[in-house]
Amino acid sequence: MKLSEIKQILVNQKTIAFQLPDGQLVPAHFHVTEVGKVQKDFIDCGGTVRSETVVNFQLWEANDYDHRLHPEKLLNIIELSERIFNLPNADIEVEYQAQTIGKFGLDFDGKNFMLTTKMTDCLAKDNCGIPPEKLKVRIGERQKSTACCSPESGCC
Repeated sequence: MKLSEIKQILVNQKTIAFQLPDGQLVPAHFHVTEVGKVQKDFIDCGGTVRSETVVNFQLWEANDYDHRLHPEKLLNIIELSERIFNLPNADIEVEYQAQTIGKFGLDFDGKNFMLTTKMTDCLAKDNCGIPPEKLKVRIGERQKSTACCSPESGCC
């Protein structure tokens, strides 16, 4: 989800709820402790220089059970961060405490903001020797090709 998308959604929301990938909701007394810009400059395993920028939200929960973050308050924090840090309309990455800090993508299902799983990946598969994925076909499902040569055709 891009920053512009969450801003549009927040305008029409009365409450905010974040749902973890396992279906559990982040406790309602969470705080958004950070809204910022994270830029990562790196070289991938194929030697290509890359740069990635995300808008970062950090969710945190404490024993402040009376606290509820309202949509207009989060929108104000986002708009202040946009002015101060010149935030781009980039993808949002959400940090939330699990066994260690978890990083999640963000989506919206019409009711809740969904924390989506993120996966690592090789960005230079073609340069670092990782073969392309082979098509997985069950033996009984393989289509017979009419272009297959016969032993007497001379193609083998």
